[in-house]
Amino acid sequence: MEEKNIERNRLPVASEQHAGKTEERQSKTEEKAIVLDYMPTGKSSAIKTEPIAQVMGIEYFTLLEVTPKVGKGLTVGEEVYVGKEERDKIELIKGRIAFKDLTSNSMSELNDAIEDLVEKNKEKYLNFYNTARGITIKRHQLELLPGLGKKHMLDLLDQREKGKFESFDDIVKKVKGMPDPKKAIVRRIVEELEGPEDKHYLFVRPPAAPRQQFYPRRRY
Repeated sequence: MEEKNIERNRLPVASEQHAGKTEERQSKTEEKAIVLDYMPTGKSSAIKTEPIAQVMGIEYFTLLEVTPKVGKGLTVGEEVYVGKEERDKIELIKGRIAFKDLTSNSMSELNDAIEDLVEKNKEKYLNFYNTARGITIKRHQLELLPGLGKKHMLDLLDQREKGKFESFDDIVKKVKGMPDPKKAIVRRIVEELEGPEDKHYLFVRPPAAPRQQFYPRRRY
């Protein structure tokens, strides 16, 4: 029964589609970001004193460190443009940073910032519940969400065959014992920022692939 249900809701190229979307997120850049922390005099550990901010991209949750323009202060929670065109407040995108490099202030703001973004774009994340596919014959994308087991996944697939979910509340109403759908998305995003053990990225821009080192041949 389980195999039949998973297979019925799985396209043969589902894993290829997922891989394609992951590669697409890797190549995309953020246009806008939310300020998580602003340090007018820089980090206490830095040798050079300069304003710096840590921000999170709105579309792919990319974590960045940026330098604001001279005379432009930033506010935590503020939305700023970080795209390739002329920027109003940001002078320089210093680069991507890892989850472990977030300041304590950024960490304290992170969860609320993600919740706000999911709420503002709830149609996008509701669509995930309506379109998620199998990764393999035995595993489904829905099972990657924290708190969702195989029974939840099978019930979700059965219910959405009867009609698309109209809201997060609709999911809770139709799927018995369903964890909070919105919080499950938020928790998964945090896991992906930390570095998911399963190596799958559903919502977050994956980390850049390490550059290969090339060494010249030794001549004897």
